[in-house]
Amino acid sequence: MMITEVILFGCFLTCVRGNGVADVVLSCALVEEGVGLSGLGGGSPFTRTPATLVLRDIAVSPDESLETLTPFAPPSIPDPDAILIETKVSSPEIPNGAELLHADCNEQEVTCEISRYSPRGYQEGSDPAYFMVSLTVEGAEFSSMLILQTLLVKKDQSTLIQNKLGLPLSQSGTILTEVIFLVFSNVKSVSAPLRGDVVLHCGFKQQEIPLAQEVGIEWRLQHRGKGQKVLDMKTRLDDVEGSTKVHEERRGSSVDAVQVVSNGDASVTLTKLKVADEGTYICTVNIGPFHTQQVIQLHISQPPHVALSEEKLVLNTQSSQTLSCHATKYYPLDVQMEWSFLSPTDTEPTVFPDQGSLSSHRQHGDGTYSLSSHLTLPSTVSPGTKITCRVSHLALDNPVSVSLVVESPQPDSYWWVLGFLIITVLFFYQVMR
Repeated sequence: MMITEVILFGCFLTCVRGNGVADVVLSCALVEEGVGLSGLGGGSPFTRTPATLVLRDIAVSPDESLETLTPFAPPSIPDPDAILIETKVSSPEIPNGAELLHADCNEQEVTCEISRYSPRGYQEGSDPAYFMVSLTVEGAEFSSMLILQTLLVKKDQSTLIQNKLGLPLSQSGTILTEVIFLVFSNVKSVSAPLRGDVVLHCGFKQQEIPLAQEVGIEWRLQHRGKGQKVLDMKTRLDDVEGSTKVHEERRGSSVDAVQVVSNGDASVTLTKLKVADEGTYICTVNIGPFHTQQVIQLHISQPPHVALSEEKLVLNTQSSQTLSCHATKYYPLDVQMEWSFLSPTDTEPTVFPDQGSLSSHRQHGDGTYSLSSHLTLPSTVSPGTKITCRVSHLALDNPVSVSLVVESPQPDSYWWVLGFLIITVLFFYQVMR
């Protein structure tokens, strides 16, 4: 991450200001709607302009070493072409904001996108101005959407105006803002078992001076190009018992209104999960004229039941024999099946070169799948050989194996019966004499 006129020490993108707080400087992109090539739809629908975001006063843990962090140095000469946005995040603070401190050291990419934001009823060009900031950290359960409001800057003849945004710059060349509202999640992706329960986390914070006393929460599911409402709730922060209204579209979904009011916790609980519940969930929180979202992926998983078609297998040298391995009632679709054998004289199993024929996937009414693999035993298989079917699937921590040992053939029953009859006839012949 390259920052203009910011001194970096080591791999940190932070600077210390004491008292258990630090500043984080992020390389971002200002995202705006673009114009297609010649107005004919070519080119990108969005333009991306380099920008820098300075997050002031991020709380750090007491045991955090701050000695190696260098101070943020604003431009010595303010540049009206540079987009440098400065904001305090101490009230409200960004939950898990410390994830941003050492992301660069941990080779975790921080995605920072800034866009202009228009609250309901807002007229373009009004004062103050608003921005929406999206922050995510690759490989970490961190995602936040911030609403920034510009602070008043006293204008005089020496005040510089940022060329692209048309906003006044502070004496240090930054656009001064404050966080007034944010929506966050500590999970980006969740995997849950079929017919189980899951909690999808979503929270919000606002300024100490409330923006509004009414809060609206909506959860929606996007799956395979189709959207549907899961649940919506409206409640008042000062009268949760008398004002709460919940509309539950998906049976078995719920949001705790008490937690919404007391902790800003808008998490949804889903019970008795079905395959149809898998998809992208969007949590939208509305407070006064402001609203923003978090996106969480829900993956449904169900491990396969694995079994062989035979409990035992007696070697038949006169005809070919087929053994089947069945993996049933699993989700998602992908599954791997492998055959191996271990002869009495070997110490390590050998994978069958012919891995058998696979049936087509069979889908059941609950959305799960089944698959079978059929193996024709080669003539080289000898009694005492252990045959194993090994099944791998996303829902399994380790592959599942089922085995049997090939048994020796029994004496030919025809000759055994004939010998028994001859002995019986001879016995009666001797008795009757």
